Formats: sequence, C-alpha cells, structure tokens
Amino acid sequence: MPVVTVIGMRFSVTVGAVGPGRDPRGLAELARAAEDSGWAAMFLEDYLVYQGDATQPTYDPWICLAAMAAATSRIRIGTTVTPLPRRRPWKVAAEAVALDHLSGGRFVLGVGIGDPGDPFLGRAPDPKVLAEMLDEGLEVIDRLWTGEQFSFEGKHYQLDRVQLTARPVQTPRIPIWIGGNMLVPAVRRRILRWDGSCAYKGSTDAPQQITPDDVRALLAERGEPFDIKVSGGDPADFAAAGASWWGRWIAPASPEHTLSIIRKGPPRR
Repeated sequence: MPVVTVIGMRFSVTVGAVGPGRDPRGLAELARAAEDSGWAAMFLEDYLVYQGDATQPTYDPWICLAAMAAATSRIRIGTTVTPLPRRRPWKVAAEAVALDHLSGGRFVLGVGIGDPGDPFLGRAPDPKVLAEMLDEGLEVIDRLWTGEQFSFEGKHYQLDRVQLTARPVQTPRIPIWIGGNMLVPAVRRRILRWDGSCAYKGSTDAPQQITPDDVRALLAERGEPFDIKVSGGDPADFAAAGASWWGRWIAPASPEHTLSIIRKGPPRR
C-alpha cells in the first residue's frame, strides 16, 4: 500500500520497545505491517527501563531499529526521542550513520534532555546541565557526520583531532528532530536551530494540546518550511497550518492489539 498523506502531511506511529511482541523480531514485524498499511514512519521511544517500570522487559531501541530497517524498504524509522545526555555523542553519531546506511537513508534522530527521573542519568540530574550536554552533544554529532577531522572544547565534552570517516547517506545530514516542552525558551531555540520538531506542549504532569496556531508560530519564527510532528486534533487542520507529520502513539499492549491498530492504517479524509 502506498504511503497515506493528507494535503502533504505524512503519518507516523510511535511505540516503546517494551513488553511482549516488542522485542527486535516483533518490532521488525510491526514495522513491516506499518509499511504495508500506509504509514510513512515508525518511531521508537528510547528507554532502558520503560518509564521507570521494571515489571516488563525493555529492549534496546537501537538494536530494534536495525531489525526494523532490515525488514522495510520505504518507511522512515527513528527515535522520538533519544535522551542524548545519557549517551556518548560519538557513539550515537556512529550508530546513526550505520542505521542510515542500513535503511538506505531513512533514519531520523529525535533527541531531548531525557527524563530527570531516569536513574541512568544519575542522581537528581540538573535539567540545565542536561540541556548543556544536549547542545554540546548535537554540535559534536553534526561535526562528526561531516567526515572531517576536528577538535572540540566544551564544558562537558572535549575531543582532540577526532574523525568519523563513514558519512550518512542523507545530505546535508541525518535529520535531527528536537523533543521537549516547546514552551521552554531553550527548547524552542533548539527547535529553530535543527531540522524538525517532535516537541510536546506543557509539562509532562500538565500537558497541553499543540494547536495549529502553535505550528504557524513555529514556522513564522523559522522563516522557512521544516518538519513539525504533532499528534491529536484534526490532521487536516494541522496540515493546513503547515505541520508535515501527524503521529499516533500506541501504549504498551498485547502484540495483537498493537498490530490491529497499525493495520487500520493512518487517518483518512
């Protein structure tokens, strides 16, 4: 089935790599079903322990993405989002390049500061420090993807004459989408600096619905089209405002339930 669009908007589905049927093999099958059902992308949340719940097994999303890439040929794959401060940026850069080659240039890197409650970020992490690490990490990744040698002297990362010779398939780089609360000035600045937004609105304990006016405001600030991924609301209204992606999140569920949602395909107007 061809990818379904509404006035140029593409549709994605997002899941966590957690629980029965969402191991690498199961996610490869779900990604293949998403491709066959008209979705344009399938994204994974990036957790080591899914939302702090250790009662269900959580699988490494990057290994799962490799299985998904090998099982599909058209849809985009990626993370929404990877908490970059939890990772070494040079390792993320190399893994992203490998996934971009494996998928034939279909990978998207979504990033954020991570959940301050994530135990793998350390005890009581300071969101300001996490934001600094995210900004520095993105600069390191961007420069590593050029394939050129460089040095970097930051507050959190220092590199001396480093180089990754393998470059992404996509040019000028693998798309970097920014997550987080779009009402936070630093997040908004980051969105306008990079390639797209998969941000939410409001705090996680007091979420707000992104509106078409929010999309118009982001595009006006940017001054040019760029990827904006939203969820909820009427996809047609968001498409008219200039959003390029509408996403559906599927909570952890049985393999049969997840598959049934995916096979229904994207919204159609």
